[in-house]
Amino acid sequence: MAWLRVSTVVPAELAHQLADALEEQEAIAVTLADAEDEPVYEPTPGTTPLWQATRVEALFTEDADWERATQLATAMVGSSGIAWQVDPLADQVWERAWMDRFKPMRFGDRLWICPSAHPVPDEAEVVVKLDPGLAFGTGTHPTTHLCLEALDAMQTLPASVIDYGCGSGVLAVAALLLGTQEVQCVDIDPQALTATVSNAEVNGVESNIRVSQKPAELEPAELVLANILAGPLTELAPQLAELTKPGGTIVLSGILETQAEELLQTYSAWFDMQQVATMEDWARLIGTRHRQ
Repeated sequence: MAWLRVSTVVPAELAHQLADALEEQEAIAVTLADAEDEPVYEPTPGTTPLWQATRVEALFTEDADWERATQLATAMVGSSGIAWQVDPLADQVWERAWMDRFKPMRFGDRLWICPSAHPVPDEAEVVVKLDPGLAFGTGTHPTTHLCLEALDAMQTLPASVIDYGCGSGVLAVAALLLGTQEVQCVDIDPQALTATVSNAEVNGVESNIRVSQKPAELEPAELVLANILAGPLTELAPQLAELTKPGGTIVLSGILETQAEELLQTYSAWFDMQQVATMEDWARLIGTRHRQ
């Protein structure tokens, strides 16, 4: 069967509504993409930021009345003047084509992330089985990459860990496979918690993960991972300090390199901030909680 890809570019505030409307008009699939090469940085937990100019692409069967579908979808969102482009697509296994974009990735000396569509490399020592899914975090973003490298560099991980803003749970699963005994995961997005539990099950560590939407339910841990954004990290500094046991370690990411110095100063009230690493304009900070 051949397919039709119908696409348009709309402002960010209209993109989700239009995508939902297209799905109601029986689009096989709808995707949102960047229309103008605009970066979207690591999102705050529970948010789904979009590009100012967002490309909305809908997939229809070749015999579908796409003109009627797009007219109805446009009317449903109360907008006019939307220009649509239609492109025929040859048949292929779409799920396989999508998955083939993701390859095994190495983080440090031991740790790998391997999607199910690819064989595990012979040299992989510790393997996180992970496929792209509902929640943010596959290891491809520099902030996640930096956090995974930090975990790999810890020769002996502490028994207790908090993953604050867990997303897909990739950091939690990696920590457990590297030797941590228990990880508490928190995220206000229920899809993130669903993804975390699912990925934990795939990797056989579900019994060692606790998930919650309520930060107040967290108990202090020896290692706290917070891969969110500089703004929330600044606001959460007192709470994250309280959640880190004396002498424990905190790993902060989701920070632009230009924001690192301000975060270092903020967290130095509670931590001995010892390490800064950068990747593609992003920074990761590591500190040790003061004992008094």
